[in-house]
Amino acid sequence: MISVMFVGHLRELALSGASMATSLASVTGFSLLKGMGSALDTLCGQSYGAKQYHMLGIHMQRAMFVLLLACIPLAFIWANTGPILMAVGQDPDISAEAGVYARFMIPSIFAYALLQCHVGFLQTQNIVFPMMLTSGITTLLHILICWILVFKSGLGNRGAAVANSISYWINVLLLALYVKFSPTCTKTWTGFSKEALHDVLNFIRLAIPSAVMVCLEMWSFEMMVLLSGLLPNPKLETSVLSISLNTTAVVWMIPFGLSSTVSNEEEVVNYVAMMMPVLALSIFLDGIQCVLSGTARGCGWQTIGAFVNLGAYYLVGIPSAILLAFVFHFGGRGLWWGIICALIVQGLSFIIITLRTNWEQEAKKAIDRVYSSIIPVVTASLS
Repeated sequence: MISVMFVGHLRELALSGASMATSLASVTGFSLLKGMGSALDTLCGQSYGAKQYHMLGIHMQRAMFVLLLACIPLAFIWANTGPILMAVGQDPDISAEAGVYARFMIPSIFAYALLQCHVGFLQTQNIVFPMMLTSGITTLLHILICWILVFKSGLGNRGAAVANSISYWINVLLLALYVKFSPTCTKTWTGFSKEALHDVLNFIRLAIPSAVMVCLEMWSFEMMVLLSGLLPNPKLETSVLSISLNTTAVVWMIPFGLSSTVSNEEEVVNYVAMMMPVLALSIFLDGIQCVLSGTARGCGWQTIGAFVNLGAYYLVGIPSAILLAFVFHFGGRGLWWGIICALIVQGLSFIIITLRTNWEQEAKKAIDRVYSSIIPVVTASLS
């Protein structure tokens, strides 16, 4: 959000390019890694509940190994962002700007992968304050880094991409130092171990549906930005949809700030003001489904969640968005109303699933999952 604000003070094309690059980066990288990392919600959460504390460190190392490997092909995709966007019909000028921005963001994807592993490791232990503190420190530094690299170094919007990479690495390094030296993690982090490589396939089996579940939801939001590039006046529509997406991401902090601080263009500011009531409704609905999705991940229902998100977003949400935006000519507002339709279907589906669940049976499944992950480690140790 901070990076978009700084780029918004440049020119409209720079904001559009950064917005498009960020959306493609989220679709092809961040959402995938976040989804794969969310497998730790199940594995670490259930191991911690079973008091198998040493397994949390093993699970995190396993996740780090798998996610870093996944970053390699994703980096090649980011390096070719410009040609990819032009191939799907985006504006050539915006595509070129986005391609440059994405290449400068490549280092951030490796830091983001490690960050998701550390967050999952700490969050399942209810260690929240250190994450808040390190994020706060990183955010303050990010403001300074963005100001220097965007306005003072002459890099322009490329400076914002470099600032993203630097800040992600600062954040993950701070958390890594906390995990290594904090007494609260002595039981769960005992150092690097080759045992983390013994059960990789089982982690991947859970990480893939976890990624599908998260990606199907996040992709639908980012697709609104990509679709906005096909509307008349793509620079305006892309800028506004990006601001709208960032507003939903930071609504708990400063939901009112973006309409006046992100862009100097009066047309953009007025359009964003019209979008705010629509965003308010989507934020309310998204809050409900976020809680229910967390329940699904904790229980290991990622496959069920993936089907729910597939139906809600791709059978209801995106077709509704395309219909409202391109047939009824509601523009960016029509795209976002499609998201609201998806959120309603998603929330209702998760409510029904939660109410009809046999929780005693789910507890037995959790016990089986915990002890099945311990057996390979014990066997390897004995051998």
